[in-house]
Amino acid sequence: MNGDAPLSLFQGYGIEIEYMIVDAETLSVRPICDEVLRAEGGAYESELALGEIAWSNELALHVIELKTNGPANTLANLHQPFQEHVARVNGVLADFGARLLPTGMHPWMNTEREFRVWPHEYNAVYQTFDRIFGCAGHGWANLQSTHINLPFATDAEFGRLHAAIRLVLPIIPGIAASTPFADGKLTGLLDSRLDHYARNAIRVPIVTGAVIPEPIFTIDEYRLGLLGRIYADLAPLDPGGVLRHEWVNARGSIARFDRMALEIRLLDTQECPAADMAAVAIVVAAVRALVEEAWCGSKQQRQWDHRELAQLLRVTVDQGDGAVIENHRFLQCFGFPERGRARCLELWQHIAETALARAELADAIQAALDVMLRQGCLARRIVAAVGDDDSGESLRDVYARLAECLATGSPFEIDS
Repeated sequence: MNGDAPLSLFQGYGIEIEYMIVDAETLSVRPICDEVLRAEGGAYESELALGEIAWSNELALHVIELKTNGPANTLANLHQPFQEHVARVNGVLADFGARLLPTGMHPWMNTEREFRVWPHEYNAVYQTFDRIFGCAGHGWANLQSTHINLPFATDAEFGRLHAAIRLVLPIIPGIAASTPFADGKLTGLLDSRLDHYARNAIRVPIVTGAVIPEPIFTIDEYRLGLLGRIYADLAPLDPGGVLRHEWVNARGSIARFDRMALEIRLLDTQECPAADMAAVAIVVAAVRALVEEAWCGSKQQRQWDHRELAQLLRVTVDQGDGAVIENHRFLQCFGFPERGRARCLELWQHIAETALARAELADAIQAALDVMLRQGCLARRIVAAVGDDDSGESLRDVYARLAECLATGSPFEIDS
């Protein structure tokens, strides 16, 4: 994904995980990412390369991103350097009376009052986003996710990988949803982050599209067709071309030709790096099985219309692991046993049994995955932990547990 020669399929993995910076006592957001980077690096830099892991900023000043410093060769033990750097960031934050908080949304952040834009390098980009889309809302100011970058080396590899990823995207909330609360209340959705994400660029609808990418399987068609149309629609609002880059595309998976990778963006941040890597590992296993035609051929995968897949995504955004998939043709693409319906969690259990080389995963990743497959997605577990008492105190207690899970690298489990 960088260097002289592009990596081929599944020869490397670029992982990015976003965390919130919050007050150590109240857990309310603290917009001090710039001060953290300065404390560690000596200047207001947008990125620090620190061995295997790099730290970087995001649009919102209360968010910090940890990412692989170049592609990793394997996912097997990748939670370890991330966990070490969580501890390192928390050590810096302690001097500010702050700490890191996981999950894909802050549960009670008032975005209109508390959102701050990164004010240093690349600020012109963020200010342009804010001017066009108005970023003081949950869809921009309160979204934390895990991104998976998967490489391709040729046009043919791009087509196979894009076809496979499109099929996996609609079921990702069933394993990775972690956002049942916003504005201090249950939203009624298990993946509230993706609900806001789907609507954050409504002023220029083509930027996000239907979240599921269109059926495009060549690099030229993607560049000239999809990206060309996005740039054209943005041009009247961005005459200087500040946003005229491939990363402005906000679909659930986007092509990053600068690194010869497809970037999957639909995973909510989990409770700790081992859980993030568990979600990453099973999603990658599903994509790889499809690329290798373990369940169905690439030709069959390419026949799916993005709008049909987007309808399925809508159901999993709402219901997460409990979403009922009644599209028999879709289930067949994953080799699911012959029956016409399945809960999304059942489909992920099937993927784990048939496609995931579980023995290759570190014990901590395996333990986190077992919790997901047994107790459901993190959003389901958060709702169960809060129970009927969603008062401010109860909500804070549960998210304090989640902050501790992040600090200690422990899965968030519900008592049986």
